[in-house]
Amino acid sequence: MMEVRSLSVVYPNGVKAVEEATLTLSPGKILALVGESGSGKSTLLYACLGLLPRGSKISGKVFFDHLDFLSLPEEEQRQIRWKKTSLVLQGTMNAFTPVLTMKRQFVEAMEEHLNLKPTDAINRAGELLKEVGLDPKFLFRYPHEISGGQKQRCAIAMALCCNPDYLLADEPTTALDVITQAEIINLLKRIVRQRNMGMLIVTHDLALATSIADKISVMHQSRIVEIASSEEIVNRPKHPHTIDLIRSLSMMEEEH
Repeated sequence: MMEVRSLSVVYPNGVKAVEEATLTLSPGKILALVGESGSGKSTLLYACLGLLPRGSKISGKVFFDHLDFLSLPEEEQRQIRWKKTSLVLQGTMNAFTPVLTMKRQFVEAMEEHLNLKPTDAINRAGELLKEVGLDPKFLFRYPHEISGGQKQRCAIAMALCCNPDYLLADEPTTALDVITQAEIINLLKRIVRQRNMGMLIVTHDLALATSIADKISVMHQSRIVEIASSEEIVNRPKHPHTIDLIRSLSMMEEEH
C-alpha cells in the first residue's frame, strides 16, 4: 500500500503548495487527484517521489509498502524510483530526450536500474511496446517521428520497464484529442488490473476521473478537502468545492 501522511510542501519563495495531505492507494486500485489549476495536485505527486525544486521544504511521510521513502538518502530514493514506483509525465515531449532514439532511452533506463545487457533490454522494450499496443519498430524512431498518442503509449511503456508496484501519472492525457484520450485511459485501466498495480492519477478533468478511478481525492487551495468513491463524489458530494465541481460538470453536459 502507498500511504501519504500529513504531507506539506513549502516552495523556496514561501508559497504553501500542499498542506497536511493524507491519502492511501492500494494495489490494483486507481486514485484520482482532482482540482483546479494551482490547487497543489502536481506538487503533491512530485513530492511523493522527492522530485521538487531545491530549497523546497517537505514535511510528513510517504510510504511505499511500509518503506519510509522521504527519510531515505537521495541515492536510495533514486534506486527506488522506477523499481517501486514510476512516473508518467504531463507533456509527452517532456518524457523523452529529443535527440535520442526510443531504443536508446529504454535501454539506458533498464541498464541503470535492472543491470540488463543491451540485447535483453531491447527485447524487453519490444515486449513492453506490444503491451501498450505499439509495434516494436517504434524503438528505432526519434520522439519527433511519433504522434502525441504514440508518445504517450511509449511513456507508459517506459514507466513499466522495471515492473513498479505503483504508477504516478501527471495529467497523462493532456493535449490529446478525445478519442486518443479514451484509448489512453482504457490502456491505463487495463494495465493496472492486469499487473495489480496501484495508480495515482492527477487531473483537472472530473469526468475523466470518474471514468477511470475507484476513488477520487478533491484538492482545493493546497488541501485535500474530500476523499470518496467515484460514485459518492458524483452523487453525494459533501464539501462545497466538490459540489461546485459537480455542478460545473453538469452544466457542461447540459450545454452539449
